[in-house]
Amino acid sequence: MKAAIYARVSTTEQDADNQILELEAWAARRELQLARIYRVQESAWRGAHRKALSEVYADARAGHFEILLVWALDRLSREGPQAILEIVSRLGRSGVKVWSLQEAWTEASGDAQELLLSIAGWGAKIESNRRSERTKAGLERRRAEGKPMGRPRGSKDKGKRRRRGYFHRYAR
Repeated sequence: MKAAIYARVSTTEQDADNQILELEAWAARRELQLARIYRVQESAWRGAHRKALSEVYADARAGHFEILLVWALDRLSREGPQAILEIVSRLGRSGVKVWSLQEAWTEASGDAQELLLSIAGWGAKIESNRRSERTKAGLERRRAEGKPMGRPRGSKDKGKRRRRGYFHRYAR
């Protein structure tokens, strides 16, 4: 069977190599032929990963692979149960199964899978919310202590910034 790997990390400082190495080894053990590797460096919380998912959907419709391998379901989306169910069902309509290395139950089929997918999507959303709350609490603590916030004075970006959002739309 042909498979594709979908590896996503949230920031450009992170690297998807750990996910890819494990997923390639898993595919080899299962004797799956790798058709493509999707390497995504975008946050799944605000939907920036959707462009990459569009490529996955197009390749799935074209029949390039039958299985999409992911490290964990939260790599597909952190937007909650509905988003995970939509992604998996959309791929399913193209004849593609989603298998997660961390959630072995994804290889099974049946009525319970939809419930388990919902629970996994809910868990991913809760974890993302908690991470955001911890970050906000840390920032609030620093503000209350009178410590400086943000980038230190005089520091510069090492990478090129993207032009998007408000600035991109209105600064012409």
